[in-house]
Order: sequence, then structure tokens, then C-alpha cells
Amino acid sequence: MAVSRTPMRRRQRSVRVTVSVAMLSVATVVVLASLPAQSPLWLSLASVTAIALSWGALRIMWTEVLQSRRENAADRAAAAAAYRNLFSVRAAEHAEFTTAMTERLAEAHISRRELEGLVTQHETRAIRAEAKLAEAEGRVQSLEEGLAAQRAADGDAVVDLVAWEEQTGDKLAAKAKKRPALKQA
Repeated sequence: MAVSRTPMRRRQRSVRVTVSVAMLSVATVVVLASLPAQSPLWLSLASVTAIALSWGALRIMWTEVLQSRRENAADRAAAAAAYRNLFSVRAAEHAEFTTAMTERLAEAHISRRELEGLVTQHETRAIRAEAKLAEAEGRVQSLEEGLAAQRAADGDAVVDLVAWEEQTGDKLAAKAKKRPALKQA
């Protein structure tokens, strides 16, 4: 069995219901008491009394039913008013939540676009930096080649200089040998 959300409302038995049941019980006892006598007078009095008590009990129960209906209708009206108020509050909360979420979503889209712009800007800078790096590497390469050529040229010049010095030294030595021979003569 499903569990109800609201606690079960149980009404106490009213005094009217108790009185009606008592009246019907008295009517039943009067009729049953007059049956053994089998006197038309007692049977007539018992039947009239039973009818009067039955109608009285019916009227009391009818009043009780009408009062119960009125109370139930008042309860339903109060529940409907409470639901209407709750619905108004929930609708306002929902509108507030929707507005807040819409604003947050718009801010998120703006932030995303700003970040995409920054990423694009940084990518452009990176591409430019890579181009400059490649250009610088080309310059370094050409400078290194020039330096290697210069070193090779300088190395040849040193070798040539050493060779020239040796030749000059040989010529000076040859002249020096000729001079002492001239001085002796």
C-alpha cells in the first residue's frame, strides 16, 4: 500500500452520531419489547415511537454529514489557498533561479570568448616568435659559416705567415752565411 504524504486525518465520533445510534437502539428495543405482548396498542405505540426515533436519528446524521462536508470543503479550500501561495512562491523562486542561471551562462559565454581571443592572440605571438626564431637561427647559421670561413682563412694565413717566416729566416740565414764570407775576404 502506498504511503500517504499527509498524515491520516481521523475525526472523532461526534456526540450526534452517538445520540443517533442510541435513538435507533431504543427504537429497536421498543419494537422488540412490544412483539411478545402482541397487543395492537403496544405494537402501534412501538411502531410510531420507532418511526419518530428513526427520523430523529436520520435528521441528526444528516446534520452531521452536512457539517462534515462543510469542514472538508473548508479544508480543501485552505489546502488550495496554501498550494496557490506555494505555487506563487515557487514561481518567483523559479524566475529568480532562471534569471541567475541566464546571467551566469551569459558571463560564461563572454569569458569563453575572451579566453578564445587570448588564445588566438598568444598563438599569433607564438607564430611570430617562431618566425623570428627561425630568422635568428638562419642568421646564427650564416654567422657560424662566416666564422668558420674566417677561421679557415685565418688558419691559412697563419700557415702562410709561418711559411713566409721560415722562408724569410732561410733567406736571412743564407745572407748571413754569405756575409761572413765577405768579411773574411
